[in-house]
Amino acid sequence: MNLLDHKGVPLDKQGLSWKEMAGQPISKLDDEAFTRVRIILMNGIELDALRLSHIGARMNADLRLPLARVRRIEQHQATAVNWLIGADHSPLETTIAYEQVAIEVTAAVAQQEPDPYLAQVYRFGLLEDFDHLYRYSALLDRMEGKDANNILQGNTDIVPGRPTVDEHRAPEDDLRHPYNAKADLLSKLHATMITAAEYQTHDYYMTIGPTFADPVARQLYAEIASIEEQHVTQYGSLLNPRQSFLELWLLHEAAEVYGYYSCAQSESNPRLRALWERFCDYELGHLHHVCELMKQHERRDPAEVLSRELPAPLPFHSQREFVREVLATEVDLRASGPDFVPVEQENPASIAYRERVNADGSPSTEVAAAYHWTSGTELNRPLARAA
Repeated sequence: MNLLDHKGVPLDKQGLSWKEMAGQPISKLDDEAFTRVRIILMNGIELDALRLSHIGARMNADLRLPLARVRRIEQHQATAVNWLIGADHSPLETTIAYEQVAIEVTAAVAQQEPDPYLAQVYRFGLLEDFDHLYRYSALLDRMEGKDANNILQGNTDIVPGRPTVDEHRAPEDDLRHPYNAKADLLSKLHATMITAAEYQTHDYYMTIGPTFADPVARQLYAEIASIEEQHVTQYGSLLNPRQSFLELWLLHEAAEVYGYYSCAQSESNPRLRALWERFCDYELGHLHHVCELMKQHERRDPAEVLSRELPAPLPFHSQREFVREVLATEVDLRASGPDFVPVEQENPASIAYRERVNADGSPSTEVAAAYHWTSGTELNRPLARAA
């Protein structure tokens, strides 16, 4: 796709009715797992667009009306996407799906990322989300007697990663080197997308964590929500702080185009493929709206920020073999400032911080103490009890 030539749908031609926004949800078991992955990813990107827009409006008086106009459409797009997750998903099952998104999308990004340092950052983070999946799978088994693989559909392993108990770091060890001004467009899109996805996961855990009565569940959500905040800090620090707000906004719109375009290329559900295509056209309209604002307010050519061709679409399929390889070779890496080091060289400040937050024990360790995932859990257990 040529980003600068495809104009998309003009803002005044965009709109959704309430029925379109709150449309038919997907089936938990009949739709493929990667349909749900696409839904959660794009909801996170849309919600991040709203977040960036509100922050920008606080600091840019001249942009408040253009931001409000685009933001209203983004709100309705986010609603239409988020409402695709149906009531047949329990909050814990949705949590399992969120972690699958974090693992599979970050693994795909890590392999496509042209910058070696940025690729290392993504590999480092995905091993932590991989462990979160294992801990939440144990909680799902404990609280609902369900096998997490019903959500994962065999695409993602359920085994420990870098132990969550060891992921807690001092703030200075979560900051990374940002991409430079001349970085490849794909690097900028990746950082924007993964930051958005992790922010959504953090907010979801902060919202539903207090609603559980089980004390271990409450503590586990508190613990992993803290790690998700660390991840937002990590990935957000990849964004170049010297970019103007309009450049950030333009790149975000490009990331939304890229996300919907990628979803449309691989979607197996025809109804959702049509939605991804529709919203891709909407985002192209937003992109060109921001291009005009950049020309008007900064006297800059948007081509300085955007390459003409959209990168190859993000693949949506199991990254199991890649994740296993990273797990085998990099699980013992730790962060020291912006760099990654062997475990024995970890920053003492992070060790001290970890000792404080784990002073009363680790819920992520407790929840998985007697857990080991085996295939067919839900079918086998009643038979075992009967025997």
